[in-house]
Amino acid sequence: MKWISFDGGRVGYIEGEEVVDVTPQFSSTSETWPPVNMLRVAAAGGKGRSADVTRLPLSSVRLECPIQWPNKVIAFPANYRDHIVEMKQGLVSKFSADGQGFFLKAGSSLSGPADPIVIPAIPGREVHHESELAVIIGGGGRYISREKAFEAIFGYSCLIDVVVRGKEERVMRKSFDGFCPVGPHIVTADEVADVQNLTISLKVNGQMRQHANTRDFIVDIPGMIEMASSVMTLFPGDIIASGTPAGVGPLSDGDLVEMSIEEVGSLCLRVRADNHAPHAVWKK
Repeated sequence: MKWISFDGGRVGYIEGEEVVDVTPQFSSTSETWPPVNMLRVAAAGGKGRSADVTRLPLSSVRLECPIQWPNKVIAFPANYRDHIVEMKQGLVSKFSADGQGFFLKAGSSLSGPADPIVIPAIPGREVHHESELAVIIGGGGRYISREKAFEAIFGYSCLIDVVVRGKEERVMRKSFDGFCPVGPHIVTADEVADVQNLTISLKVNGQMRQHANTRDFIVDIPGMIEMASSVMTLFPGDIIASGTPAGVGPLSDGDLVEMSIEEVGSLCLRVRADNHAPHAVWKK
């Protein structure tokens, strides 16, 4: 099943060319903020409480980031060996994900399939794309073992981790608004035959930049969940970004970015330049 958020935080799933709107099943009548309906979907494993639904043409809705208000976005850096080698040619990455663990990315950096990637105006800096598999937590919990890890997953999506290259703290360089596009939908875990053997790719203006397979993860998906939950409780809707393969590169105003993951989906976004003056911290 493919779950989407649309039209101001409504939730539903796709059937053919229609959206089955099940928002009333997962929303209180008075709630408008924060947009947590998809968290309730994830917590329920996508199982509704009522047969009452509304059907809409898929072409008539505006798709939004499928998870808009997660408790946290967990990201695993340096999780492909070829990317570690690549980064040693420029900014050095000394340790792989199995040695340095993970970091958190601001939830406010999340954006959806209808939003552009907005790159800040920082003279002399490159803004790079990093294509990643997004693992969406369902049941969650603490101290989840490798053997129980897949039971904690609601589904998967495409994610692009955008970053300003430089020496500043990683979280700041990766947390601009719009620096974490996710979508266009969440594919439930039961729809993916073998998530640890999926082709992932990213093109910019039709040119292939990244092409890899999830079997090449240094820390595999059960390992990510085991490690993250050993530190913090995983809640329904939490997002785990799996790390990126080699081929990261700069984005420029007007670029067309196309990312796809086998059996999961495709995310196609335009890049737009911001015209606000950068903070002085970027000049130090």
